[in-house]
Order: sequence, then C-alpha cells, then structure tokens
Amino acid sequence: MKKVLEVRNLSKNYGKKGYETAVLKDISMDIYEGDFIAIMGPSGAGKTTFLNMLSTLDKPSSGKILLEGQDITALSNKELSLVRRDKIGFIFQEYNLLDNMTVQDNIALPLSLNGAPQREIIRKVQTRAVDFGLESHLRKYPYQLSGGQKQRAASARALITKPRILFADEPTGNLDKKTGEDTLDLLQQCSEQFGQTLIVVTHDLEIARQADVIVHIEDGKIIL
Repeated sequence: MKKVLEVRNLSKNYGKKGYETAVLKDISMDIYEGDFIAIMGPSGAGKTTFLNMLSTLDKPSSGKILLEGQDITALSNKELSLVRRDKIGFIFQEYNLLDNMTVQDNIALPLSLNGAPQREIIRKVQTRAVDFGLESHLRKYPYQLSGGQKQRAASARALITKPRILFADEPTGNLDKKTGEDTLDLLQQCSEQFGQTLIVVTHDLEIARQADVIVHIEDGKIIL
C-alpha cells in the first residue's frame, strides 16, 4: 500500500522562548492511501494541533511531514496554497459556509477559485449534490439549512476537487446521532470511491470503531 503521509519526530511548542508549552512531542507515524484514521484523546491533548500540522494549516516547531514524498514543512506559503488546492480537503465542525452565497456556489467555490470551466463546475456540483442529497437545496442559503444539511454541503465542497486526503475536525460534533452517522457514512463512501485518505478528529467512539486505525493522543504523545 502506498504511503500518503510520513510523520517524523513532529513537535509543536507555543509561547515565547523560555516560556514554551509543548503541545506535540516527537510524534512519528505513517498513513497510507485509503486509510480511515480516527484521532482521539482528551480535550487539550493535542488532537486538533496534530490535525492542523498534517493539513498544512500550521507548521511544526521541529520534525517533518512528507505528503506523497514531499516535505510540506519546508514549503513556502505560496507552495502550500497549491498543495491545499490540489491535494487536501477540509471539513470543520462549524461548517465554514459563506452565508452570502447559495449552497450551489459554496460547493462550487474550490473549482471556481481554481478557474475550472463553468460547464465542468455545474456538472461536478450536480454530481456532489446528488451524492449528499442536496439537489433540492442548491438555490438556498446556509441560514435556510439544518445543521445536517450544512455539514453535507460543507462535505460536498471539500470533496468537489477529489482531494488525496480529507481532514475533518469533529465533523459530527454539532449534529444529532442519526444525522452524524449518515454524514460519516457519506464521507466514507466517497472516500472509498476515490481511494482517498480520511483523517478525523473525534470524541465519538462509534465513529472511531468504523476507522481502520485509531490514534490516541494524550499529553502531546501517541499512546499505543
């Protein structure tokens, strides 16, 4: 199986020199193509910090992260923006939909920013809308949707470019149990369809049980 991410001696400190707090401590692991990884641990353990490192949203204090063999910790902000555009999808607990745009335009946004042809954008948005049961909601605005519909729209947006890796931070945290399960099932189906790696931070044991690998982080370290 092909390695997608290689994490080597990753550490992250916050604060000024001499007053630093270590949030991540010398973490190393490999993540493979098509893996479903659940990252778990108590609040403040470093889960979201770890996710932010892997997804290029933050840089480590030391160590390396190789994405398909490329050291993303050594890239410039401009180079990182291209990696995010071409290889990474994000889903957040708070959805991060733009309220002044329709659901259709929110889903289409990554393709629009990439300069994709209009015909291609329309086709792909319609396909994702069907995948996530949003066909009848495309002309609506986010404030007109339920929490589950918002998360499905955010998921469709994250998957519209078929990223190599999909990162999700508590994607079901604001949803009821049934809606959360349905949303995760859809993410897994899309992930399996396109061979994508799915990395999820969660407190939900039911979600974790569906994962291929569970990574427990406590006090900034992976607990085996």
